[in-house]
Amino acid sequence: MSDLNPARQTELEAAAFRRLVAHLQARTDVQNIDLMNLSGFCRNCMSKWLKAAADERGVELSMDEAREQVYGMPYEDWKARYQNEASASQQSAFTEAFARTHGHAPE
Repeated sequence: MSDLNPARQTELEAAAFRRLVAHLQARTDVQNIDLMNLSGFCRNCMSKWLKAAADERGVELSMDEAREQVYGMPYEDWKARYQNEASASQQSAFTEAFARTHGHAPE
């Protein structure tokens, strides 16, 4: 991609991000804890990254609005419809993965 101009690279990156968001919106069977355990990020992380990007650029975007963009609906609605209780093994894997990534257990 080194021969792309910055505007075209941003355009392609934005398209890839939108496709990832659409994919995660369609895959409601994939739980956030599973994403965290396998990849170290989840829909909530993406929402936080979107909010941080808006803040860095002086764009007004609330956390609820960022979550709605990523989840495709209000966060509380998504949780009520699709979020399952994490199993003990999922929680244990999360604690281990978090500690590896952050150097300490989650608070």
